[in-house]
Amino acid sequence: MEGDNGETVGRPAPDGRLGPDEPANQAARTARGGAVSRKNVLRAAVAAGPAAVLLGTVPALARDQSAQDGPLTPTPSCDDGDDPTPPQTEGPYFTPGSPERDSLLEPGSPGTRLTVSGYVFGLTCEPLAEVLLDFWQADPRGAYDNVGYGYRGHQYTDGGGAFRLTTHVPGLYPGRTRHIHVKVQAPGQPVLTTQLYFPGEPRNGTDAIFDPALLMDVRDADGGQEGSFDFVLEV
Repeated sequence: MEGDNGETVGRPAPDGRLGPDEPANQAARTARGGAVSRKNVLRAAVAAGPAAVLLGTVPALARDQSAQDGPLTPTPSCDDGDDPTPPQTEGPYFTPGSPERDSLLEPGSPGTRLTVSGYVFGLTCEPLAEVLLDFWQADPRGAYDNVGYGYRGHQYTDGGGAFRLTTHVPGLYPGRTRHIHVKVQAPGQPVLTTQLYFPGEPRNGTDAIFDPALLMDVRDADGGQEGSFDFVLEV
């Protein structure tokens, strides 16, 4: 398998082709520099809207709160230890030309519903709009669709740098822990190829590719699970 080669891709051509339980969650936040920072305040501001910023009532997001001490005090500095999201291998199952969609759910397909949401930031902690995110994963049985585009799709961040993916929790297959693949590319910039992981998975300790810095914050929700992750690009 090959790692990220720094290739640059563009927006899809008209034919759709791409141009080029809680302790684990706390560990994931720590690994990603989870203290509330200027970046997190910006993220909360986007979620709360301009009025909250003007009134000085921007809340800390739930995922950035200490379970024992409540919301942490935001720091004014952008230099908060948020390293760029680490790259990972693409693996053998990427297929270019995925459809543009924010839901990978297939009609009649059983599985645990999962939503993954978050933001894409640059090194200056500003949210990035129009960032391409191309997701692909195994289906709930642990199989990839290498003929069509099942559980594959791309989308773009909105004007506030936010994205939201609806899918099913991917199944397991030999040799790997549970994960979701993604390529992330800001306009005109190199591609970040990486993977997202689930906390509390037994195979996290035996998968040689697993990186705790790429753990999502996952929690139970009505009828499924909700996950969150923020990407930081070197732009």
